Amino acid sequence: MRVLYFAWVRETIGVGEEAVHPPEAVRTVADLIAWLSAKSAGHAAAFAEPARLRAAVDQRFVALDSALGDAREVAIFPPVTGG
Repeated sequence: MRVLYFAWVRETIGVGEEAVHPPEAVRTVADLIAWLSAKSAGHAAAFAEPARLRAAVDQRFVALDSALGDAREVAIFPPVTGG
């Protein structure tokens, strides 16, 4: 699956996207975030407060407790604000 990072999440991790192959135990977006947080210090810092994050699975906004299913793409980003 492809994981995309935006705004300060991307800056903290140091990459805008990566291909990952999570284990079968990773079933929700929250599981994915927890699993990714172990990849590096940047991932751990970006995902230290999951409540500050939003996600989209295959370009549809979802709650963090949503199932990944057969997702091909997951985007992780901070809350979007208007201006």
